[in-house]
Amino acid sequence: MAIVVPVDDVDDPRLADYVSLRDVQLRTSLEVEHGLFLAEGEKVVRRAVGAGYRPRSFLMAPRWVDALSDVLSAAGDDVPCFVAPESLIESVTGFHVHRGALTSLHRRPLPAPADLLAAAARVVVLEDLVDHTNVGAIFRCAAALGWDAVLLGPRCADPLYRRAVKVSMGSVFSVPYTRVEQWYEAPEALRAAGFETLALTPAPDAVDLASVDPGERIALLVGGEGHGLSARWMAAADRRVRIPMRAGVDSLNVAAATAVACYVLGQ
Repeated sequence: MAIVVPVDDVDDPRLADYVSLRDVQLRTSLEVEHGLFLAEGEKVVRRAVGAGYRPRSFLMAPRWVDALSDVLSAAGDDVPCFVAPESLIESVTGFHVHRGALTSLHRRPLPAPADLLAAAARVVVLEDLVDHTNVGAIFRCAAALGWDAVLLGPRCADPLYRRAVKVSMGSVFSVPYTRVEQWYEAPEALRAAGFETLALTPAPDAVDLASVDPGERIALLVGGEGHGLSARWMAAADRRVRIPMRAGVDSLNVAAATAVACYVLGQ
């Protein structure tokens, strides 16, 4: 059972995991250095713990202690549950915690890309997506539409950053993923693993997505916001596919486009 600890000091050093959640650069360096990430809200906290991530601590308003009593009971007796007024929590985090409950959790080692691919048939590959909202939204659509895994380029945003976790509604805990450091060699690795690679692009000479007959194993390649896929990944793709636009619109937001492609290719 987690130990309930009342807190009344905004500068309490035991709350260090939760300080300044608005500052992306601060949080990214802090979370990677200490091997932690944060989950916000009852549903997301439950999904994180249910997926096997081990809590470091909890921070919540008094009204959430009973609502999450089963989660607290399952936590070890060395895990503190800091309970504080919502006004104090907001002073610590720097934003309005309207969902009332936060949990700091231990990260887990990421699987090797080859191991992830061996167990997958439908994979989304993200190159240089830097917006946590887009990354979280793509994980949510991958989970909802039955895709097996996500591969991240070295510069992609962190799926376990608080905003990505929140937007994904905890789908980052259910969709297997890993980060590929040897990005230059990744197209050949996908091909060697038996995947057909489809580059998503708004280019007018690309193939209409609706006309594609996908094979048994496909990897959907998605480029960064604005600039799209790099020239190397575009050239390495087996096929380039597009979603036809109407009414003078050039393209969809990258997360929306990925959702459409995942639905069409997953049929």
